[in-house]
Amino acid sequence: MSTAPADLSGGPLPAWNPLEIELTAQRPYTHPYRDVEVWAEFTHDSGTVVRRPAFWDGGSTWRLRFAAPLAGGRWTWRSVSSPADPGLDGQRGELTVADRPAVGNRFLRHGFWRMSPQGRSLVHADGTPAVLVGDTAWALPWRATEQDVRVYAADRRAKGFNAVLMMSVQPDREARGPRDRTADHGFDVGFEDLPEGHINELNPAYFQYLDRLTGILAEHEIVPVLQPLFQGWGWKGQGGDSGAVVPPEEYARYCRYLVARYGASPAVWLVGADGSGEEPQIAAGGAEVGRWDAYRQPCGVHYAPFFANRAHQDADWLDFQWCQTGHRGEHVPERVADMWRNTPAKAVANGEPTYERGGVPDKAVGWWQGHEAWSNLCAGGTMGVVYGAGSLWQWRLHPAEPGHHPYFLAEDAGWREALDFEGSRYVGLLGRILDGLPTTDMRPDWQISKSPRGLLNPGVLFLAYCERGGPLGIRDLTGTQVPRAYRVIDPRTGEITGKGVRTGDMDDIPDEGGAPRVYICYDG
Repeated sequence: MSTAPADLSGGPLPAWNPLEIELTAQRPYTHPYRDVEVWAEFTHDSGTVVRRPAFWDGGSTWRLRFAAPLAGGRWTWRSVSSPADPGLDGQRGELTVADRPAVGNRFLRHGFWRMSPQGRSLVHADGTPAVLVGDTAWALPWRATEQDVRVYAADRRAKGFNAVLMMSVQPDREARGPRDRTADHGFDVGFEDLPEGHINELNPAYFQYLDRLTGILAEHEIVPVLQPLFQGWGWKGQGGDSGAVVPPEEYARYCRYLVARYGASPAVWLVGADGSGEEPQIAAGGAEVGRWDAYRQPCGVHYAPFFANRAHQDADWLDFQWCQTGHRGEHVPERVADMWRNTPAKAVANGEPTYERGGVPDKAVGWWQGHEAWSNLCAGGTMGVVYGAGSLWQWRLHPAEPGHHPYFLAEDAGWREALDFEGSRYVGLLGRILDGLPTTDMRPDWQISKSPRGLLNPGVLFLAYCERGGPLGIRDLTGTQVPRAYRVIDPRTGEITGKGVRTGDMDDIPDEGGAPRVYICYDG
C-alpha cells in the first residue's frame, strides 16, 4: 500500500483501496507509542461503522489507515485520543467511495480475506473462495532490501503463492550484528529495548521500511502473515522466545499497532508461533486483534511440534489453528486430521512442514513438497498449504554467510538460491490448480471414493488426490453428491491428462496410473 497521505478531494475512491490520514499532535509526549491512544470511527451513509486505531509514526505524527468495505456512498470520520490532544482528538473529515469495484488486484475486486460461513476455509469479503498458499520467509522484514523483495515477490507470484509468513521483528534478544541489511550478521531493529525483554521503544524508521516491503508484496497479491514476536526458537535460537518473555500488556499493545499499521490492507494475524499456545501473551494479543480489527481478517495460532494444537479453541478472536510437523522429513497428515476434529470448528493447516534441504541436501526435496501439500490439504487442512526452504526462511544473505544454525540451512545456498528449489513449484502449483474452484467449506470425505484422500463440497465439488494415480472408483449412492463432469490433473505440471463426463453415479474416473494425480469433479 502507499504510505503517502490520501488526497480525499480527488474524486471517489474504490472500495477496499487503502487510504491514509495524517494527524499531528499539538502537545509533546515523552513516550508517545506507549502512552497515547488514538482511533477514529468511520461511519457510512447506511449506518455501518468501522473503527480503526491510529499509529504513532515518529515525532508528532500519527496516521490513520482505512479501506472502505462498501462500494458507493459517503463516509464521515471523527478521531478520538486518550489523553485528549487538540491535534489528535475531534478531527473530522469525509470521503466518497466509487459505486464500482476497482479492476486489477483481486483484493480490490473482491475484498480482504475472512473466514468462510462454517469457519473452515478462506473467502474474500464478497464470498469468492480462496485457498492460502504460503511461503515461510520469516526473516524478510528485518533482512531483505526493497530490491530483494521485488525479486522474491515476482518469483513467488509466478509460482502461485499468495501469502508469506513473517516474523514482524527480529526476535532473538541476544543476537548481535550491524544494523545493516546487506552485511553478514546484520539486521534492522524494530524495538530498541527488545534485548532487555521489552517492546516499548519502537523504531518508526523500521516500520516505515517494512511499509515499503509489504507494499511490494501487495503489488504482487501476496498477503503478509504477520507474527508479532516468536514464542519459540526464533531466528538463531539466541533468546528467540521473546514472545513468551515480554509482558502480555506490551505484546497486546504491539498487536494493536500492527492492526493499525497494516490492517487496512490484506493481512493475516499469526498471534502465536512456535509455542504451546497457552502463553499469556497469545491470549492478550489475540483479544486485542479481535477488539480492533474491524475487517475481521483471519487470526490464529501456529504451534511447535510438541503440543495438542487446540489452545483457545473456543475464543471468539481465534479463526485458525496451524500445526507444525517438525523438520525431520516425515509426512504426518494425521496431525492435520486430528485438528480438524476439534470443536468448536476452526480452520486448520500445517503451517510448517519440513523445510526443503533444511540441514541435509536431500531432505524433503522436490515432489516430497507437492505430496506433502496435497496430503495435508485433503486431510482437512482446507485453509491452505505452506512451504519452507532452508536458507530462505533465515534470509541468509549469500551461500557463505556465517552464524546460522546448520540444522536449518540449505548447503551452499543463500535466500536467492533457495528460491529456485524444485519443491516450491509444486506447492505453488496447488494454488493454480484450485484457483476458481468452489472450495468454500469443503470437508474431508471417506465415503465417496476408494481414494485414500478426498474433499467434498456436496453437490458442487469433489476433489481427490492419489499418490500413484489409477482409476478412481466413485460411490455416489444418492446421485447428488458428486458432479458428473471430471478432469484428471498431473499435480507436478498442472497438465490435464484426462477429462469427460461420467454417465452413471457409480462410474469410475479412468486413469492409467503410475504417477500422482488430482481428480476434480465439478460441472462449472
